[in-house]
Amino acid sequence: MRQKVLIGVGAGLGVVVVIGLLVVASQHGVFGGKAKQLYSQAAHAIGREEYPAAQAALEELVATFPDSPWADDGLLKLGEVYEAQQQLVEARSMYRMLLEQFPDSPLIAQTHERLGRVNIALLFSSVVTDLDVVHEVQPGDTLGRIAARYGTTIGFIRRANSIKGDIIRPKQKLKIPKGTFSIVVDKSQNQLLLTENDQFIKSYRVATGKDNSTPTGTFKITTKITNPAWYKLGAVVPPDSPENILGTRWMGIDKPSYGIHGTTEPEAVGQQVTAGCVRMINTDVEELFDIVPEGTEVTIVD
Repeated sequence: MRQKVLIGVGAGLGVVVVIGLLVVASQHGVFGGKAKQLYSQAAHAIGREEYPAAQAALEELVATFPDSPWADDGLLKLGEVYEAQQQLVEARSMYRMLLEQFPDSPLIAQTHERLGRVNIALLFSSVVTDLDVVHEVQPGDTLGRIAARYGTTIGFIRRANSIKGDIIRPKQKLKIPKGTFSIVVDKSQNQLLLTENDQFIKSYRVATGKDNSTPTGTFKITTKITNPAWYKLGAVVPPDSPENILGTRWMGIDKPSYGIHGTTEPEAVGQQVTAGCVRMINTDVEELFDIVPEGTEVTIVD
C-alpha cells in the first residue's frame, strides 16, 4: 500500500513538473499562444498598411518572446515596418539584432539585403549619425575643397545634402562622413563587400576574372573616372559606345590595368567572365563611386 502511495505521489510530482515545463514553454511562445497571436496581428496589420498597429504588436513580440519560433521573423518584419515609416535608424537596429542573435536563421540573406538598402539610404540622407560630422560652409568653400578636407567625395556630399549642382552658401550646414570605407572582393562568391569602420554597409554582386585572372591582395583606389573611354588594343572606344565594356564608372587600383567598373552586359554580373577587372551593374558602381574616395583600400581574396 505504501509503495502504491509513493508511486502515486511520484507520478503526481512528475505531472506537475511536466505541466510546469509546458507552461514555461507556452509563455516563451514555443507552442504559439500569445507569441503567435501577436505575429498574426502584425501580419494582418501590415497587409492593411496599418503600420503603427503592426509596430506595436511586433515590438511586444520581440521584447516578450525573444526565444519564440517567430522571433527572427518578427525582427525582420519590425525592421520592414520601421522602413515603411521612414524610421531608418530603428530599422537598421532590428536588422543588426537579427543578424547578431540568429546567425543560423534562414532569413540571414534577406536581412543582409535589407540592411544594405537601409545603410545606403541612411548614408545618403540628412540623418547625422556617430560616423558623420556637420560642416558649416565658410566663405571660399567649394564642394571639392570640403571633400578633400574630409577625405570624402563630391558625389557623397551632394547626395547626403540634396545638392543638385555645385552651389553652396556660407553658413549652410552639410553632413559629411568621417568613417573609413573599405572594400573586400570575394572571387569565389563574386561578391563585393563595403564596410565603414569595419561595420557592414552593403554587399554587391560582381563579375570577376575568368580563369582566376583577377589579382588577389590588398590595393588602393588610385583613379576615378566618370563615363570612361576604353582603350582597346590601341583603339579608343568612346564612353557612349555599346562596345565600351567599362560602363559608366571606372575606379582603377594600384595594379596597372585593373579596377572596378560598370558594364554593358549586366546579365553577366555574378559570373567569372572578365579579363581580370571587377565588374558591377552600372547603378551599383555609380553608388559605390560616390561613396568611396581615392585611397580607399580594396582587398581581393580567392
